[in-house]
Amino acid sequence: MELLSLERIALAAIPIILAITVHEAAHGYVARMFGDGTAWMLGRVTLNPLKHIDPVGTVLVPLATLWLGGFLFGWAKPVPVNFGNLRHPKRDMLWVAAAGPGSNFVMAVGWALLLGLASAGGALQSAGLQYMSLVGVVINVSLMVLNLLPILPLDGGRIALSLLPRRLAIPYSNTERFGFMLVILLLVTGALGVVLGPLYRLALAAVGAVTGVDLRSGL
Repeated sequence: MELLSLERIALAAIPIILAITVHEAAHGYVARMFGDGTAWMLGRVTLNPLKHIDPVGTVLVPLATLWLGGFLFGWAKPVPVNFGNLRHPKRDMLWVAAAGPGSNFVMAVGWALLLGLASAGGALQSAGLQYMSLVGVVINVSLMVLNLLPILPLDGGRIALSLLPRRLAIPYSNTERFGFMLVILLLVTGALGVVLGPLYRLALAAVGAVTGVDLRSGL
């Protein structure tokens, strides 16, 4: 069955929205576990996508990058975390930051398993479900590897900050104000794709190894 463009958009919207909302909600949920209830009190630990959508970063920028270069880039409204409220701020920061990419890996595994069932000969064989699952794997792996870059304020930057000794963590934390500009610079120069390419393939191989699903044929 050949899928029409509108069908593809509708099917892709589901895994994309889930990837963003679960990622952000996971940060808030784990922060609450370690002592900071800021996101919980503000109603951000939720799967309601309206709570996480940033009009520019979640809508305009992704559409513009797809139209200009055929790739997807964007961001959601960050979940507020007061690291000072964590029981052990420097140590617990790692777990709060890792919760987002970790949730994306779990979702990628789930979508890969569904892809196996939806593919030809599978118990749930369906072209629509197969396409949705493919998008689910791609978007979650992409979000995971992007957010694991050791650049503040990305999650990988928070993880690095948590692991660094204090004498290095303090100057490193001062780079946060330049982090977003650095990501944009890497994006427009094409260096971001060069950096993320090997990480993406490695993460994809890990998902395939966990699920036993051959992802090379569909991606």
